Amino acid sequence: MRKHLAVFLIGLLTGAVLGLVLGLLFAPVPGANTRKRIADEAQRAADAARGLAERAEHAAEILGERVDHYLGKDEEVAWRKVRELREGMQRYTVAEEA
Repeated sequence: MRKHLAVFLIGLLTGAVLGLVLGLLFAPVPGANTRKRIADEAQRAADAARGLAERAEHAAEILGERVDHYLGKDEEVAWRKVRELREGMQRYTVAEEA
């Protein structure tokens, strides 16, 4: 399901960009103006993509830190349980020897 959505969104974005470029190329405006508009739109799209990539990277870093934090907590709890089991076994062994 997600794969189909991703393919759809990529197709939608590609179609929108191609439509924009073709619209600019066939608009009744001199070539120099059209090329400048295309360059400006391309720069704007690149800036938007860069900003989106930076936000996605930041979100991934935060998510990674949270996962590491929670996995560390689980590991800490597991080692505490191991210690408790060892101490219980030692007490049981001492009680049996007495």
